[in-house]
Amino acid sequence: MKLNSNKEKIVQITLVVITYIMIILRFLMNEKGRVSPDSIRYMRQSEIFPVIDNTTAPLGYPLAIKFFTFLDLDNFWSSKLVGLLAYTLILIFSYRKQFFFKELMVTSALFSFVSTYSYTMSEELILPFVVFFFYIGKQITNQRYSLLQGVSLLSLCLITMINIRYSALFFCCGSIVFGLMNFRKSYWKSFLFSGMIGILFYVVYKFTFIDYFNEKYIDTFLEIGLKPTSQLLLELFQGLATTFNPFIHIADPNGGIINFGIFGIGILTIAAMLFLFIRIKLSETEKFILTSSVVSIILSFFIQYFYSVNAIDYRLLAPFSIGIWMVFFRKVFYMIGGLTYSVGFVSLAVGFVFTWLSRGDYLENRKAVTGFLKNENLMNKNLKFFVKDQLDNDGQTAELISTVNPNIKVIFTPKDTLQKTTLTRYKVERKINIKKNKYQ
Repeated sequence: MKLNSNKEKIVQITLVVITYIMIILRFLMNEKGRVSPDSIRYMRQSEIFPVIDNTTAPLGYPLAIKFFTFLDLDNFWSSKLVGLLAYTLILIFSYRKQFFFKELMVTSALFSFVSTYSYTMSEELILPFVVFFFYIGKQITNQRYSLLQGVSLLSLCLITMINIRYSALFFCCGSIVFGLMNFRKSYWKSFLFSGMIGILFYVVYKFTFIDYFNEKYIDTFLEIGLKPTSQLLLELFQGLATTFNPFIHIADPNGGIINFGIFGIGILTIAAMLFLFIRIKLSETEKFILTSSVVSIILSFFIQYFYSVNAIDYRLLAPFSIGIWMVFFRKVFYMIGGLTYSVGFVSLAVGFVFTWLSRGDYLENRKAVTGFLKNENLMNKNLKFFVKDQLDNDGQTAELISTVNPNIKVIFTPKDTLQKTTLTRYKVERKINIKKNKYQ
């Protein structure tokens, strides 16, 4: 299906506008504004900077949030602006450079990426830099840069990504692997040296910044045999199947027949990707994108054997899946032309239905929490919030509170609940009504 230029522009503008609307609705129609326990840490880091209270994550994302608080936004709204600007930056850059513009437009319209842009998490910020990384790789493979220019730009991009998410180290390894795979070609040293410089930067960063503020970092997070291989493989299957499902990225944790459909669509999509990547010749740029992305996904799996991380899901894989989606949609555009845009529209429609069915009212809940904190004289205090364990749903109330007062820490010691500045779900919800998602 071929679209003339005018019709295609109308389709593209419509897709982009609806994507913006869905990103905003995704957090406004969520009971706590699309935040998580990690979001609490990011907003607290932003609030108390230049004080450093932990190094479990680099400072790139909290500092981005902090920057926009100078526009008289609080940390929550600043984080949402970061997500919207990340999406905008990808669109502008890919359009100006004519680098996978249509493909990134459709990829960003997928419900999983809409959820990522709307989330107060560092994945939203790293995505534009991943696109920059791929573009620099393209210029290197096309021999547009000298060795020094290529190494400098690619290393700088990798270092920037490491300062946003430590998992960007996997891209360093992917760059090295791609360089070694092409050692007969003139550009291989650019990828090899850049990856090595990125890893060297992290080593220096670890022994200076991380160890200075947190001597027990390795002891806390480095553990052998956290999960058995059988569990890790199951989580990998579920994570890949939902990550590469273009319509719905969330499975029912209680199981059920609906998961067969969710996982099934994801597996069929992966099979279609493999078919097209084998059937249609890949360019050098596409080989670089796929190599660095696949190596990163593989390392994301193996790191779980000795490093404490969340189970693999669409969010953790977003920086590594975006490149695979880009190449995939390029092949789909080649096969079916303008019909490819329909994938983005259908995904947005499914996402809207899901968001509507599971809707909460963040603005109303925020208003209630703000009133509670003011009445209790806790608006600007350092707060603690007691939960029984990390899987306790009571913590969701803490996450909502963090969007108003980010100076809050989740604790697990019951005796601290006697303090006025230590809150519990009961203390909060006996005084205010919080509208919650009935599909918890």
